[in-house]
Amino acid sequence: ENRYFVKGHYHYRQSLFFSWGYSELSAKRDMSGTSGLLQLWQLPSSSLFFGRSKLSKGLYLVPVRVLYPMSCFCKQMQTTTYAIAKGSYVSNPQNQQENKEKLTPKVENVGAFQKLPMVMPSVDILHSALRKARRVSPTKGIANAAKRERNKGAKQLDALMKELAVPLRTYKENFPNKKYLHPYERSLIELTLGDGNYEDVLGKLEALRKKVVSVGKEHASLCAKSLSKREAEERLNEGLKRIEEIFDGDGKAVDELLNIAKTLRAMPVVDLETPTLCLVGAPNVGKSSLVRVLSTGKPEICNYPFTTRGILMGHINLSYQNFQVTDTPGILRRSDEERNNLEKLTLAVLTHLPTAVLYVHDLSGECGMSPSDQFVIYKEMRERFSSHIWLDVVSKCDLLQASPVIFATDDCNVDNFELVRYRKMGPDGALNVSVKNEIGLHELKKRVYELLVSQSERIKNQKSKEEELEVPS
Repeated sequence: ENRYFVKGHYHYRQSLFFSWGYSELSAKRDMSGTSGLLQLWQLPSSSLFFGRSKLSKGLYLVPVRVLYPMSCFCKQMQTTTYAIAKGSYVSNPQNQQENKEKLTPKVENVGAFQKLPMVMPSVDILHSALRKARRVSPTKGIANAAKRERNKGAKQLDALMKELAVPLRTYKENFPNKKYLHPYERSLIELTLGDGNYEDVLGKLEALRKKVVSVGKEHASLCAKSLSKREAEERLNEGLKRIEEIFDGDGKAVDELLNIAKTLRAMPVVDLETPTLCLVGAPNVGKSSLVRVLSTGKPEICNYPFTTRGILMGHINLSYQNFQVTDTPGILRRSDEERNNLEKLTLAVLTHLPTAVLYVHDLSGECGMSPSDQFVIYKEMRERFSSHIWLDVVSKCDLLQASPVIFATDDCNVDNFELVRYRKMGPDGALNVSVKNEIGLHELKKRVYELLVSQSERIKNQKSKEEELEVPS
């Protein structure tokens, strides 16, 4: 019982998150008092329980020795501290911040695309689910034919619903939330798939899962309420057909996710701790040719703009050290608002990745862009990414003429001395190379090695600073 009798009155037990055995103290002290609770907490698990004697007209307590195990139940320890504000308890802001940090997922490092799950085509998912559902048999021991058919129909519909819903839920959970990705990979999603398309497909996938679950449960319930074997069979077939129609119609979201997974998984993997050389310049200036010379990367080389349709990653092995090199799409002379996604990919690499820059210039006029326009782009990029380690290269030097190349759109009477000098020789300190005639390639590799060693030291210093900031004072 939850009560005991003392001095002509019933007293009821009171408990917090624990229960205990009663002793003489429980009969003498008020159980709601703090001191009573503290003393009861210290009682041994074997205690005295008080009963009533039937040998006398009066009722009095008789001690009886019983064993009552001490137990303590607590779902969660309270660790939050509170402060008094305007007569009320409010949670400490520091605790709120700590709880917020625990609930907020950490931003991923690069490489999230290689962790994406394998996605099956929607047709395969549906056929596999139908095959498994039809193999489900009724519960054994049901003699009545109608009950047996009802049971089988409800179980098959439930099995079909689960076989379709489970992979959809798995895909939704294992494809990362874009806002917690590394900024570089977030940019790749937006520029490669289109802004909002990634979230839109995942939203369609979740809507399809909810619809399949709702319709599956509804038809399983109808089947379970059938009054005859024939009615149960009809409702089973109706449910199977309805779920199949839904998945056939909206299952294209699964195929869209399959294509997204293939596209993202093919993106180049970048190691942030390995020094990276990024080749930048106008379209068709010879970046891809230099990547072939310097690294293991084999980009397409053609004589037309925007040969590079994405980011291509290769590796350089110089003096027994491994480095990365990336080829990027060309940059045109225009504002950021007018740039296409290929140009924005180049800007994303320079913005979000710790890279050294190998800027390539073509003063021969072969690339289709005038040296004057290249000069404007170069000055803009150099100013925007001034914190990067930089090396300038003038490609196709075998085609350079004694007099500078001037396009019809150029101003021949320009007074800008720096531009006039650029048309002839390129930027100060630029290295002249020719892949075709193998001019300056040995010097280029040497300078690139020095550049990447400097980049390696910068990465180490940056990492040391971050580790010092993480050490609590």
